[in-house]
Order: sequence, then C-alpha cells, then structure tokens
Amino acid sequence: MLTDIKSLTREELETQFKAWHEPVYRVDQLLDWLYARRVTAWDAMTNLPKGLRGQLRTSFSLHTLELARKQGSRDTTQKFLWKLADGSFIESVLIPANPALYGDASDRHTLCISTQVGCAYGCKFCASGLEGWKRNLGVYEIVEQILSIERWQSQQMLDKKASAPVPPTSSSQQPTSRFVDNIVVMGMGEPLANYDHLLKALKILNAPWGGGIGARKITISTSGLAPQIRKLADEPLQFRLAISLHGATDEVRNQIMPVNRKYPLKELVNACEYYQHENGRMITLEYILIAGINDSLAQTKPLASLAKRLHAKVNLIPYNKVEDLPWERPTEDVCENFLAALENQNVTATLRREKGHDIDAACGQLRLKTERELAGKAI
Repeated sequence: MLTDIKSLTREELETQFKAWHEPVYRVDQLLDWLYARRVTAWDAMTNLPKGLRGQLRTSFSLHTLELARKQGSRDTTQKFLWKLADGSFIESVLIPANPALYGDASDRHTLCISTQVGCAYGCKFCASGLEGWKRNLGVYEIVEQILSIERWQSQQMLDKKASAPVPPTSSSQQPTSRFVDNIVVMGMGEPLANYDHLLKALKILNAPWGGGIGARKITISTSGLAPQIRKLADEPLQFRLAISLHGATDEVRNQIMPVNRKYPLKELVNACEYYQHENGRMITLEYILIAGINDSLAQTKPLASLAKRLHAKVNLIPYNKVEDLPWERPTEDVCENFLAALENQNVTATLRREKGHDIDAACGQLRLKTERELAGKAI
C-alpha cells in the first residue's frame, strides 16, 4: 500500500521533493492544498505541474473518510461515523461551544477524535471495547477526522448559500479558516496505546503549515498508562492532559477499569506529578458518574484529595447509557449534589450537562450499533 500523503511532515516532504529535484516552494503549495483548501484529489492542485501531480499520484495515496452515518443532538452535538478504507468504522463527535471545558477561553468548536478501531483496555462501562481491539489508526486517519469535519461544514455553508444570486466559489478551490479550533483525543481507543501515530498526527495538526491548532487547544486523554504519561511529559509541545479517572480509589477503579491493576492509582498519580513538573499545565480529571458505583458523596473526599494534590480540575460527566451494559445514569440531583460537594471542598469542577446524551454520544455506541445492524443483514 502507498503511504498517505497526510502521514508526512513538512521535513519529510521537503526531502522527497529534493530527491525529485523539485523546488521547495512546491511543498508550500502542496501543503496549502492539503490543509487550507482540504482538497481530495490530485488534479484539484491546479498550480502544481502536471508531471509533479502524476509523480505524487504514483508515490502516495490521498485517502478521505467516508461518512457512513451522522446523528444530531438537541444541544447541537453532532456524532459522525466514518468508514475507513478497510471497511472499519470509527467515530468523531463535534461538541458545540461550552465555557472553558478544555481551553482557557470558551471552546467554540471542539472535536473529539478516535485513535483506534476498538479498544483493548476493556473499561466495563464503555462501548468502544465491546467488540475488542482491531487496529491502531494511521497518522492520516487521525488527521483526516478534522479535515473531513471541516469539509462537511464547508458543504453545509455552501448549501445555505445555494439560493444566492451569484453561486459561491467551490470550497475545494478557496481556502477557508479553521472550523475546528479545539481537539480532544478522547474518542474510540486508548490514545497513548497508539503513541507514535498520535503524536505525529498532532504535530501535523499543530504545525503552522498543517492544521495550525495550538498545542494548548489539544487535549490528550488516557485511562492511565503511566509510562506513556511520563513520555508525553518529555515532549516539547505542551499538549493538555486529561486522565479518564472515573474512580478516586483503587477499589472503584479496579471494579470498572482493568488498566488500574497494571497501573494503580499510586503509580498513575506519580506519573501525573512528573508530567506537571515537566510541563506546568493543569491536568483535567475526567469522572463519569455511574449510578451506584462512584456517585456517592463519600467518593467526593478521595476525589477532592487527588485533585488538590495534582492541582487538577474535575470534569464530571453523567453516564451515557450503553445497550447491553448494566450501568445506569445518576439522577440530575445526584450529579448536582456531587458537584456541589466537590466545590465545597475548594475543588474546581464542572458538570457536563446534556452534550449528546440523546444521540448515543458515548464512545463507540454508534459504531457498535451500525456493525451489529450490518452483521444482521449479512445473516
């Protein structure tokens, strides 16, 4: 298989163009077509010589993601199910403006992206791992989630302008500003289990010649892979870190998160402290509230203790029900009381209120539903 062009950095492209005896400025033209204009075909790159386009075509692939299904929420959260070249499915979730969930200011268009097809870590409440782990996503498959969303948004804008007296210029020929300005790596899969591909993709999305999205607008989530957290701490780019905690004691985490047996809280917290020492950025503790498991007020004390030790903020997320799993969403009052108890202990905390609960927005739900429907048709 040919390497997808969006898996290469600027430096790698410059090396290739030099070997082809092409001037460096051609690399700038190519990158503009890929990341500013977001074209999907070699022939659309009209200011590149025909011979160079032919050489690119025979040397690299230019894959896109096929939109297989989309669901829209009452709060304008949008879930996208993408079909990959090998027939696998992944999900991305576009989250509307929300004050300071992951960034310093109001998050305008946050995209939650996937890093794997399935997941091997088997968190008991999550749909992503119900059918097991299939493979890591390639660099371009991570990058393409952002570009595909932005193509979709551009098409929406064109459709709205369709009745204008003068037809708008094709979006494939006219560069547009970035629509996605915050990335949360918290979709299907364990991001740090696909470390190398993820970091290269994020560097492309961060680079001025690529996505141009600031490192502080990119949050990487992990269920608790302590060695990789330490490795991330040593990276020069200051990506934000979120810990999918969901339990403030080993007893609770062992019950719902098998990863805790390999990396218990003591080891996880030590890695987080190292990250903070090296990086200096605030960590977010993600905490899905599950009825009868981790939502009692007694759990707020160890959670508050952890948050204070790590100088972290807590993001509370009421559980999204997953078919075939026994877990339930707490009542609204339980969630509000849990939030209030944390705040009374001087912890900075937020409670996510209705961001996609009505569209199966938990990781892997739409993929699982679609794969089972397809399997049923095949039978």
